[in-house]
Amino acid sequence: MNKNILIKNISIVDEQYDIDKHYDVLISDGIIQNVGIDLKDSTAKVIDGTGLTAFPSFFDMHVHFRDPGFTHKEDIITGSKAAAAGGVTGVLCMPNTNPPVDNKETINYILSKAAQTDIDVYQTACITSEMKGNQLADFEMYKSLGIKAVSDDGRPVKNAEILRQAMIKAYDKDIILISHCEDMDIIGKGIINRGSVSEKLGIEGMDRASEDYITAREIALAGTTGTAVHIAHVSTEGSIGFIKDAKARGIKVTCETCPHYFAFTDEKLMSLDADFRMNPPLRDSRDVDAITEAVIDGTVDCIVTDHAPHAASEKADFKKAPNGVVGLETSLAATLTYLYHTKKITLQRIAELMSLNPRKLLGIEPVYIRKGQKADICIADINREWIVNPDNLHSKSHNTVFKGTKLKGKPVMTILNGKIVYSDLNI
Repeated sequence: MNKNILIKNISIVDEQYDIDKHYDVLISDGIIQNVGIDLKDSTAKVIDGTGLTAFPSFFDMHVHFRDPGFTHKEDIITGSKAAAAGGVTGVLCMPNTNPPVDNKETINYILSKAAQTDIDVYQTACITSEMKGNQLADFEMYKSLGIKAVSDDGRPVKNAEILRQAMIKAYDKDIILISHCEDMDIIGKGIINRGSVSEKLGIEGMDRASEDYITAREIALAGTTGTAVHIAHVSTEGSIGFIKDAKARGIKVTCETCPHYFAFTDEKLMSLDADFRMNPPLRDSRDVDAITEAVIDGTVDCIVTDHAPHAASEKADFKKAPNGVVGLETSLAATLTYLYHTKKITLQRIAELMSLNPRKLLGIEPVYIRKGQKADICIADINREWIVNPDNLHSKSHNTVFKGTKLKGKPVMTILNGKIVYSDLNI
């Protein structure tokens, strides 16, 4: 560990500071010792923050590290390196691995391997045993192992009564329940959004009703039980409408979305490139507008990536390819490009969506750039323009929806507990 670090002349994203002013940040023994003007420490490694911006490090509460069982796509080590390169020092992994994360042995394996990384890795466990939807998993065991969330991500819990019971158990254990809201019967054989693009291509589409219906069901169950639910990767105007209404009525519902849902429409699929296929799929312009507005007005609680690596060979055939895109290294850049530089949201709102809110939802101590706080910081050049080259990503897989896209803004250094875990600066 670099015992002392002194960041000079940097903008800080924190409501306590004026974003238009520049500050020094002194770090020692993993703690922010001081934030001020013209700080000095002759023993410190000095980082010139001129023209740069310090964010509280980001937390992505929806990633797939494919470990165990699918490590040719990604593993906990490589996924963590990708996270650090994106300014992310904490992640919540989804449980649809092989075997699924519903037992002590698999959880302990993941946590043991996670301890070898340079970020904080948390694990979601399955709602139902083996993710089959028939029987609730052991929530008591989950709680004893420190599990903070449950989900059968990749599919919904089909039986509403089983889900109702799960909501009650999770709420009682102070574990967040995350729902993947898609009705698989409505989706059928669809592989992209059902609409004008699917019709032009002659490809079976995934009707938006699949997401809207399950979102409405989850909200109804949370409302009648007085419990809580978190809706994963929201992509439709309808789902956002249900969530907004539920929040107004006091139902304990939160939600997340991903950068690709406010950046692109399903017109990207006209290329017949499977790297633009994910689940839920890219939608049309009305959905993009609704998701964007929901980020602006506070309906959306978190921006996540749903980082879902797949090998190039698996993505080669458009119609047979699995759904999913990587996103950890482009998340901040895309959010800056499509929301901040277009003057839709502030840098402080980005910190709320990508750092503060995810941690709060999971019961993890939020990160702030303040004296006495843990030194978890993402330093970014918010005006740096770059073109996404998949070959330069740290993930094992390169299936990014932003390939070839010019983005404005990039993480250049990531610090966790006072240790530099990623750097793109000459220091």
